[in-house]
Amino acid sequence: MRLALAICAMLALGGPPQTLAHAFVDHAEPRVGSTVPSAPAEVRIWFTQEIEGAFSTASVRDANGNRVNKSDSQVDPKDRTVLRVALETLPPGVYTVVWRVVSVDTHVSEGDFMFKVGQ
Repeated sequence: MRLALAICAMLALGGPPQTLAHAFVDHAEPRVGSTVPSAPAEVRIWFTQEIEGAFSTASVRDANGNRVNKSDSQVDPKDRTVLRVALETLPPGVYTVVWRVVSVDTHVSEGDFMFKVGQ
């Protein structure tokens, strides 16, 4: 009887609650906040959901705010949770990765993180 009442109440209130989700960074390479001994060829960011390639971007900036990535930010065709961007040759320094993605459920997320090249 209680189960029947609970089901009737859920249906009357519009069904079970919808989960509104966004794609957030799961991990990245180079790792968030890490120091790497030599410059990576690219930055890869793994998200918690698949992302839409046409609306998702990443750029990498040096300490002066200059863009140091190639213009090829793209979702990995083999894993749609991964956003990749190739880098120019980086000298030692601190770099900021700025990302903006649209998940497959159309929610927008954005953020940034830093990594360091050299000691």
